[in-house]
Amino acid sequence: MPRLAVIRQDFCQPKKCSLECYRYCPGVRTGDETILIDEKTGRPTISEQLCSGCGICAHKCPLRAIYIINLPSELEGRCVHRYQPNGFALFELPIPRAGSVTGLVGQNGVGKTTALQILAGRLRPNLGKEEATQEELMEFFKGSELQNYFRKIGEMKVVYKPQAVDDLPKAVKGKVQDLLEKVDERGVVKELIRSLELSDFLNREVKTLSGGEMQRLAIAAAASREADVYFFDEPSSHLDVYQRLNAAAAIRSLAAAGKAVLIVEHDLAMLDYVSDYVHVLYGRPGVYGVVSSPRGVRVGINVFLDGYLPEENIMFRREPIKFEVRPLSKAEVGGRLLLSYPKLVKVFKGFRLEVSPGDIYAGEVVGIVGPNAVGKTTFVRILAGEIAPTSGKLDFNLRVSHKPQYLRVDFEGTVEAWLHQQLGDFDPSFTPEILQPLEVEPLMERELKSLSGGELQRVCIAACLGRQADLYLLDEPSAYLDVEQRLSMSKCIRRTMEKREAAAFVVDHDVLSIDYLSDRILVFTGEPSREGRTHGPLKMREGMNLFLKHVGVTFRRDPQTGRPRANKPGSALDREQKAKGEYFYLC
Repeated sequence: MPRLAVIRQDFCQPKKCSLECYRYCPGVRTGDETILIDEKTGRPTISEQLCSGCGICAHKCPLRAIYIINLPSELEGRCVHRYQPNGFALFELPIPRAGSVTGLVGQNGVGKTTALQILAGRLRPNLGKEEATQEELMEFFKGSELQNYFRKIGEMKVVYKPQAVDDLPKAVKGKVQDLLEKVDERGVVKELIRSLELSDFLNREVKTLSGGEMQRLAIAAAASREADVYFFDEPSSHLDVYQRLNAAAAIRSLAAAGKAVLIVEHDLAMLDYVSDYVHVLYGRPGVYGVVSSPRGVRVGINVFLDGYLPEENIMFRREPIKFEVRPLSKAEVGGRLLLSYPKLVKVFKGFRLEVSPGDIYAGEVVGIVGPNAVGKTTFVRILAGEIAPTSGKLDFNLRVSHKPQYLRVDFEGTVEAWLHQQLGDFDPSFTPEILQPLEVEPLMERELKSLSGGELQRVCIAACLGRQADLYLLDEPSAYLDVEQRLSMSKCIRRTMEKREAAAFVVDHDVLSIDYLSDRILVFTGEPSREGRTHGPLKMREGMNLFLKHVGVTFRRDPQTGRPRANKPGSALDREQKAKGEYFYLC
């Protein structure tokens, strides 16, 4: 049985421990060099050949930096890449297929981006060694479709749309239109400008674009270039539902032209909409990842939600994820009214928001949906007391906790120190009911400024929910989170509201997250950056029908998992549901 000994360098801090891994290791105590300590850095190195797999070092490590993993025998000799000794290991690779879109789904930190970088030729696989020769690579992939792929990888032209589009201005200068004309090797830029709605900012400098505009520009630039294989890493980030489906159509057009496309995506509705095949990646984040065999998109996503790979006989999650029809909301059963707000108007230069009267009940979660730039964040900030309405008055005496859309935390110190600064002494239920489900507990000794986007998001959600409040406001809490983290976050929000008899408004663009956590829906419509208006809060079915009618897409329920699935435009189900006015089936 292959064994991995992994030390997470971002967690390992020898100055904050007593080298318990070295002191308690049975092998070291008997004279073996199972663990060695580097004289310069003070960091340990574990010999996987000498390690007995007892796991004492992992249990004794106070910073949770060590993992001893006994892998299935089928994975022996199948390590494609390892970053360093005792580093993250990736097993197997996805298979690009001409004329198809292949999706990758799995937790953050299990190797999805690493797999894309290897297939794009940006990272040379080392087969778990210091370096692997071309002959060794050919022998490793012998008999598979990837053997021919790696034989030709130097001759193929690839296009890679990276995950971090915020860094685009560092690589590209000038106006948007000039950039698109420069990269238009396929002669499709005019169509992409129309379908991705780029015309409003064609004459702007790239450095002035918002996150959503930058994302659409990056997708258009990638799809305009001529290549054999296209890679898209999280193309839905910063986009609203309508923009996500437009982006999916642009990506699918590449496959229709005979190109091979690989996509990493955490929005399951978009992944379902865009992909032909899906590889499920499983493992332990930051430790190892395994790429499973390809499956059809519906089966692949359902297998991921089930947490069990039947062909491999691997269970990677204790419980399956199911989407169930919500019981009647607090508003429908006569719950306690927590807040009633009047008509509100907020006017900025060139933009006007009209908020119709609404309410929210104790124990209720109201999801907020709508296009970007129609006032969702403005409404949340008005409720939070950060900005005042131009007309209309909020008159309530409620404690409010707000997690903003953009996370800017200027703090020198650890996560634990920052949480104590925000919350004071922790409530006894804070750790089991918030920190543990959100996977924040392992981050407590980390420096706050060293966190990734997803880690910082979870910490800020924990801080928001940890405050004793009556009304919670969470603006795009699913950003940077993987599928499992989004659903854990949704459960955590619901449980907190029910236990405290509080209420929450949650802004999000992930249809599955909104469906999973919401009792009612507040729908925003309007013309982006010019005017916005609200409808509701409405019952789930009524609200989602109104929202999706404006988007122009229909959803159905998957019979196995209950998850919402987007219908292909013009399909029989799409036409039937539009004719009935049922854009969102709840049964």
